[in-house]
Amino acid sequence: MTGLAEKLAETAEYLRQKRAGRPETAIILGSGLGVLAEKISSPVAVPYGEIPHFPVSTVEGHRGRLVFGELEGQKVMAMQGRFHFYEGYDMGKVTYPVRLMKELGVKFLIVTNAAGGVNTLFTPGDLMLIRDHINLMGANPLMGPNYSHQGPRFPDMSEAYPGTLRALGKRAGECLGIPLQEGVYAAVSGPSYETPAEIRYLRAIGADAVGMSTVPEVLVANHAGLQVLGISCITNMAAGVLVQKLNHQEVMETAERVKEKFSALVAEIVKGLGTAR
Repeated sequence: MTGLAEKLAETAEYLRQKRAGRPETAIILGSGLGVLAEKISSPVAVPYGEIPHFPVSTVEGHRGRLVFGELEGQKVMAMQGRFHFYEGYDMGKVTYPVRLMKELGVKFLIVTNAAGGVNTLFTPGDLMLIRDHINLMGANPLMGPNYSHQGPRFPDMSEAYPGTLRALGKRAGECLGIPLQEGVYAAVSGPSYETPAEIRYLRAIGADAVGMSTVPEVLVANHAGLQVLGISCITNMAAGVLVQKLNHQEVMETAERVKEKFSALVAEIVKGLGTAR
């Protein structure tokens, strides 16, 4: 058994002792979007700092705990805050929770983020289903030894965000009367925001939104055989789209404004996943 396998087994056993249950759906909650975890019934919440081999979130808007329980009658686990490459964590640490999800038996991953709008037709507060992504982070968490107990050496990425799950997301939006955008998410390393020239480049290569997360987790989820649905909350327009300075406070304020719409959408999607199994 590899070092990673041993660590995952130790982490999983610790969480089972906490009566975390056997979740089938996992949710990664991005900046300012952690409110959904408060809607999980019969919750078992475990701070990251108490979990063996887990890093700790350092960014405002990331509470930093795993929450297990039920949402819309489905067994779920939610990450109230994630880990970022720009925080100084290596890609192995950033994606360790996704490896853990596989170890715990998770089948579906809903990954969310706060993103800047590159598409000029978007407005702050829009929710975008991720159709595809562009990795501009300069790193890939699958580099190095392949963990064959989780997936193949060369995983196919042609359908990292399955159309069936996007269709489910669209139906959930229609059911709730929530209009949804759809597009391509570009991931950069951060932590600085992009320059106007970089945003023009991103638009030219087909990006609709840009952020500093998500892609590492999706790469590992795809490698491990998890089905992924991605949702970006467009919290601000990217540099050069509007003449204004960018700051994290705007991200948090927009996320606060759309939190109920966002929570309702994800809950409806989780309900749909329950009938899709």
